[in-house]
Amino acid sequence: MFHVCVLSMSAWSDGYGGRDVPIFISYGSGVSCNLQPVLGEQVQYPAKVKSALSIQICFEEATMATSKLMRAIRVSEFGAPSVLKLCTDLPVPSPGQKQVLIRVHVCGVNPVETYIRSGSYVRKPSFPYTPGSDVSGVVEAVGEGVHLLQAGDRVFTTGTVTGGYAEYTVASEDTVHKLPDSLDYKQGAAIGIPYFTAYKALVHKAHAKPGETVLIHGASGGVGIAACQIARAFGLKVLGTAGTSEGMKLVLSNGAHLAFNHREQDYLDKIKDATSGQGVNVIIEMLSNVNLSNDLQLLDFGGRVIIVGSRGSIEINPRDTMIKETSIIGMSLYYATKKEERSECAAALFAGMEAGWLKPAIGPQYTLDKVAQAHEDIINSPGASGKMILIM
Repeated sequence: MFHVCVLSMSAWSDGYGGRDVPIFISYGSGVSCNLQPVLGEQVQYPAKVKSALSIQICFEEATMATSKLMRAIRVSEFGAPSVLKLCTDLPVPSPGQKQVLIRVHVCGVNPVETYIRSGSYVRKPSFPYTPGSDVSGVVEAVGEGVHLLQAGDRVFTTGTVTGGYAEYTVASEDTVHKLPDSLDYKQGAAIGIPYFTAYKALVHKAHAKPGETVLIHGASGGVGIAACQIARAFGLKVLGTAGTSEGMKLVLSNGAHLAFNHREQDYLDKIKDATSGQGVNVIIEMLSNVNLSNDLQLLDFGGRVIIVGSRGSIEINPRDTMIKETSIIGMSLYYATKKEERSECAAALFAGMEAGWLKPAIGPQYTLDKVAQAHEDIINSPGASGKMILIM
């Protein structure tokens, strides 16, 4: 592939009469030029001319010889899934200091990304922006100061700088982790938010201990499956709920001892019976605006509800926390996680990968042009069934 570049001569012209001379520069040659829409013969580039030429720039980034183009989703206003626009000619970003450029294979879709897109979340990005934090792929290039990663490494991320719904993304070095050979790219894109959230909820917030009983309310989604696997590996008795029979099977196959259908009217009684009326020690709650009041009835003495997700408000009776001295604890992966906690979490999860119990379950898969449908489905589907992902 060649681009025509017009070169302006200085005083010495070596016989070209001082006129503008078109030459052909191969794409990716490393020569920076802006391209003139002119015709001209292909010429040799005399060695003496190299020091006397100044390359003049005229075309925009879409035809730059040193830049690749990529597809990515851009959001320019808050609103419904329709504000997710596919752009096909965006420049590939460049990594800065301690940053990594990743060629994205897969990106995870998380409910929080729908809240941010709608404008209902506390964190509001500047427009335009590209959603997505959990990607897996291959390191394309590294910026200055990056020492632990190199081009060609298989990686996954727990955050991005330029957004993950794209064919390329830039991420800070401290959010990029090597992807073990035992996991494929789809599974790699399902680790970030789900597993770091589940670990923080169970360990840092609930202080769950081996032998305790945990109820994972909404266990068939990305965070729920992660919580089931972690809790089982850490020695807890694991109860999980799902909204479909398929979801219940998925929960049982990923670490839960018992599964319940939260669409059945008597499922709360079944959970109480499963604990011999004693109740559970910990509840990991994905939809607190629906379940929180009932959760308080399911707790044992000193029990803890960890609020992972909520889509609205709910009325509760504070007395329900008093009799058994129970606690309601909120958590945020973005704002409150300390560096030491992230390091601890990463170490624990890598141990799970090595041991083989950390195995993300993949659910619905969408191509980048179907991202609006993905955002619709992750909120309105009758029941989650594994981690939702975008395939690049």
